[in-house]
Amino acid sequence: MTDLLQRLRDRGWRLTAQRRVVAEVLGGEHVHLTADEVHARASQRLPEISRATVYNTLGELVSLGELVEVSTDQRAIRYDPNAHRTHQHLLCDGCGAIRDVHPTGDPLADLPESERFGYTVSEAELTYHGICPDCAA
Repeated sequence: MTDLLQRLRDRGWRLTAQRRVVAEVLGGEHVHLTADEVHARASQRLPEISRATVYNTLGELVSLGELVEVSTDQRAIRYDPNAHRTHQHLLCDGCGAIRDVHPTGDPLADLPESERFGYTVSEAELTYHGICPDCAA
């Protein structure tokens, strides 16, 4: 059972066949699928699942805080099930692959007080860019 599926069960979220297959498709450590990719994979498991059901389920999971929407460089929004562990993203500028990374520094602490302009900073989003080994080959 995927971590996302277990979290949803623990919350008592009603798991219809459609919701379950969407959660299963999003299982894994470095999963960052678009809604269309989720639909394509879900359709392989449950051919009658509609695109609207997938979009609605993704929206509900984002609202619940179980998925994070990831938008990089004007590409399609991707859905990250790793919503409960602080992490950043490593993006391949060639193929668009995304990996979760866990830098050892604290991006909030790295912003000098003189650059905060009086803001109380609560969050930082950082995306690393590069070329993956497949694209570099």
